[in-house]
Amino acid sequence: MKLVSFVIPCYRSENTLPHVVKEIDEKMATLSQYTYEIVMVNDCSPDNTIGTIKRLCQEKPEGNGVRVGVNFARNFGQHAALMAGLRQAKGDYVVCLDDDGQTPADEVDKLLSKLDEGFDAVYAKYEHKHHSGFRNLGSKANELMTRVMLEKPAKLYVSSYFAVQRFVVEDMIRYENSYPYVIGLVLRATRNITNVVVNHRDREEGTSGYTLKKLLGLWFNGFTAFSVKPLRIATMIGGTCACMGFLYGIYTIIKRFVNPNVPMGFSSMMSAIVFFGGMVMLMLGLIGEYVGRIYISLNNSPQYVIKERINVREDERA
Repeated sequence: MKLVSFVIPCYRSENTLPHVVKEIDEKMATLSQYTYEIVMVNDCSPDNTIGTIKRLCQEKPEGNGVRVGVNFARNFGQHAALMAGLRQAKGDYVVCLDDDGQTPADEVDKLLSKLDEGFDAVYAKYEHKHHSGFRNLGSKANELMTRVMLEKPAKLYVSSYFAVQRFVVEDMIRYENSYPYVIGLVLRATRNITNVVVNHRDREEGTSGYTLKKLLGLWFNGFTAFSVKPLRIATMIGGTCACMGFLYGIYTIIKRFVNPNVPMGFSSMMSAIVFFGGMVMLMLGLIGEYVGRIYISLNNSPQYVIKERINVREDERA
């Protein structure tokens, strides 16, 4: 009998989290071939999410369906919360889902069945997403970034609702640098990934916690943490700009010889200076982003800081 670990990153979910946990309990009661546990990670939510987690952990005794809670000292983001949950999870299969009820826990059997078939990872695919237009736009940009920078298969749809085999989790938690990016870690471990179609629900309450700043940070994290392609693209752009400048210089000299009366254009010179100066600054900024992340990693900046654990035995803490 295989153990399934549910990992739920929590933020502003004091009212929605109990419904998600209840749905997991009800669904897993019908899947007698599995045992399960639920790991809830509070990403320093400003509401009483940690109080809800403590109450849920107290309600369920140890055994099948044990509930475990982790409380961060400050907000570290969804991907850091997922990493903390993955390190706490003990299951043969690990399922990650949202705390707002939009990801249908009662369809988890679709994901688990694909893992039983031999796939290493399974992502839920939504035919009709119930996100805001801003969030959908961010998802499309993230989709393009992962396809170009991380070589994600074009037909693979990635979402926050997914399930992975134990060996994939073991490889993911080896990553200890300051900027975890879960999709990149999964793609680094395996390409034996598939999709299953599930329903996507309306948010029960509140709005998405992803602001423009957080989405931009997520994109930067994705393509700088797991790919050197941006540096190679920068080299290609720099080489192209240098060739363009060289050819333009030859063109200017030839034009001067052909017609000595042609005035040398101040505006064209300034345009070239501004263009190439901007490109240089852009490339330097990109290199600085990589150097800064290396510096932070060398200083052993943590992925997250755990303030409190609930229902975690002392031997597991170590």
